[in-house]
Amino acid sequence: MSDALPLWAEKLAVFDTETTGVDTSHARVVSSAIAVIGPSGEVLERYDWLLDPGIEIPEAAARVHGITTQIARQSGVSAAIGVAQIVEQIASMLDRGFALVAYNAPYDLTLLRAEAARHGVAWPETIRPVIDPLVIDKQFDRFRKGKRTLEVVATHYGVDLGTAHDAGEDAIAAGRVAQALARKYATVLPEQLTDLHDAQISWAASQAENFQQYMRRVKDPSFVAEGGWPIR
Repeated sequence: MSDALPLWAEKLAVFDTETTGVDTSHARVVSSAIAVIGPSGEVLERYDWLLDPGIEIPEAAARVHGITTQIARQSGVSAAIGVAQIVEQIASMLDRGFALVAYNAPYDLTLLRAEAARHGVAWPETIRPVIDPLVIDKQFDRFRKGKRTLEVVATHYGVDLGTAHDAGEDAIAAGRVAQALARKYATVLPEQLTDLHDAQISWAASQAENFQQYMRRVKDPSFVAEGGWPIR
């Protein structure tokens, strides 16, 4: 692994959400965090939200992130206000020239876009450039066995996750994984952020196609894998 960190990775905006479920069309944001990390992975800025999603938080989801309906209703801001602030902060980070790191970006960004539409919040014309450590890890270490959850991948790259399924901890860990990937694959990753963003669109589509072929071969002949990135 190279010790040199590419210029584009010296400061990164990082983003994550915790939600009520896994369906991006219907799940709601419960908590979110956006931060800026520096060259050593240090946190330079951090913004956190706790939202009242306006619906009951399923027990299964609460067991994952620890936020119950009661906690959200007592301490969270209204979903409309929180979603508007999160979207505004993402747009601000991109306007400031930071790449936005999101692990498995299509989940968080697609869900947030649905939330924005639900609450009448204007969505940015473009969300770009995005860095997705999951896509990059799959592309350059495609034959490594085992799961590719953030917790597993962070451990693989020597990144301390802290409290898993805390939006802030997950976002920061994802950014540090992105920096580890940037160091390791500096000689083969595109040098320009726009080129890296575009490359991930292609990589994600190819990864989905390969997974679809595998699933159709071994389990379900009609299986469809969505390959849209960074938003589906």
